[in-house]
Amino acid sequence: MSHDYTEYSAPVPDLRAAELAEPGAVTIVVPTFNESANIRQLLRQITESVPSRLPCEVVFVDDSTDDTPEVIRDAARDCPFPVTVLHRQEPVGGLGGAVVEGMRAAGSDWIVVMDGDCQHPPSLVPELVATGERAGAGLVVASRYIKGGSRAGLAGSYRVAVSRGATWLTKSLFPRRLHGISDPMSGFFAIRRSAVTADVLKPLGYKILLELAVRSRPRKVSEVPFVFQDRFAGESKSSAREGLRFLRHLVGLRTASPAARMVGFGLIGLSGFLPNLLGLYALTAAGMHYVPAEILANQFGVAWNFYLIEHLLFRDRRAHRRWWDRVGRFALLANADLLLRIPLIALFVHRFGMGALSATALALATTFVLRFVGTEALVYLPRRRLRGSRTARSSA
Repeated sequence: MSHDYTEYSAPVPDLRAAELAEPGAVTIVVPTFNESANIRQLLRQITESVPSRLPCEVVFVDDSTDDTPEVIRDAARDCPFPVTVLHRQEPVGGLGGAVVEGMRAAGSDWIVVMDGDCQHPPSLVPELVATGERAGAGLVVASRYIKGGSRAGLAGSYRVAVSRGATWLTKSLFPRRLHGISDPMSGFFAIRRSAVTADVLKPLGYKILLELAVRSRPRKVSEVPFVFQDRFAGESKSSAREGLRFLRHLVGLRTASPAARMVGFGLIGLSGFLPNLLGLYALTAAGMHYVPAEILANQFGVAWNFYLIEHLLFRDRRAHRRWWDRVGRFALLANADLLLRIPLIALFVHRFGMGALSATALALATTFVLRFVGTEALVYLPRRRLRGSRTARSSA
C-alpha cells in the first residue's frame, strides 16, 4: 500500500534533535488516539530511561481527534532525541494499522512498539534491544506471563478474565506460530526491521503482535518479563466493538490459507440454511406458494452467506470491486448453483447409474467446490495496491 505524506515542521526546531542526524539504534513507535494527557509523562520517562549510548528516535502515529499532535510537538522540544508525528486522516486498520505505518517510517535497526498511556515502562526498552542482540533474535516480546512479569495494571477482574480468555484462544488457534510466545496479546515488543515486511501485514484492531507473529514471524523469538503498569491518565480504549474486531481478526488469520478458507466457506454455507428455512416458513405462512417462496427464501440465505463471507473470509480483498458488483456476482453464482445441481444429479443417476441419494451428495460437493473457486476468482480477485491513505507527517 502506498501512502501520501504532507511534510510540515514544528514552529521551533529542536537543536539537540538536529545533532542526531544519523538514524538511531532504536525507533520507538507509539500509536496514539486521544492520549494528550499522557504524552509529556511518556516522553519524560523515555528521556530518563534510554541511555545516551543507545541513540533513539520516537515516532508517534496519531489517529486522535483532540490536540494530541500539538501536545507532542510542544513536549518534543525538551527531548534529546528526534520526535516525529504521523497524523493519519484515515485510521485504516486501527491501532495495528498505525503500528505498521510507524514501522514503514522507522529508520533504525530495531523497532520497539509500545502504548502511549504509560502502561508499558520505557525503562525496559534498552533491555528489549540488548536481549535481541545477545540472543540473535528477530523478535523480543515483553511478557506479563513469565517469571518476573505481572498484569497488575489491568483494571478489574473483567479485563483480567478477557485477557486470559483471549490469550488462551489465540494460543489454541495458532499453537505452532505462537510457540515460545507466552503473551501474544502484548502490545510491547521489539523487532528487527529486517525481520518483518510491513506490506504482508493486514492489521485489524489493536493486537498487532498477533498479526505479526502469524503472518511474518521471525525464526527466533525471545521474551523478557515486564510488569503492566497503571494507566497514567485517561481511560482505556478497550470496548465491545474492539472485542468484535479482535474476533474478526482471529477468523481472518485462521482462514488465510485456501484450505482453511474453503472449510470456513462450507460452514458459512451450512449456516445459511437457517435464514432460508425461516424465510420459507414466513412466506408460506403468509399464503405464498412454496415454489416462489423457496426462490425468495433462498435469497435470504444468499444474503446471510454474503455478509459473513465479506466480513470473515475476504475482508482484505473487498477493495478490488465495488460492493454492488460483488453482491451481483455472488448472487449470480449462488443461484446458478441451484440450476446446475439438478442436471448434475440427472447425469450421475442416468449416465453413471448412481442412486438418488449418493448422486445428490456428489452434486452438492461438486457445486460447492465450483462455488468456492468461482467466488474467489470472480468476486474476490487478489487485492490491488491502493493509494488511498493520506497521512500528515510532522517532524517535531
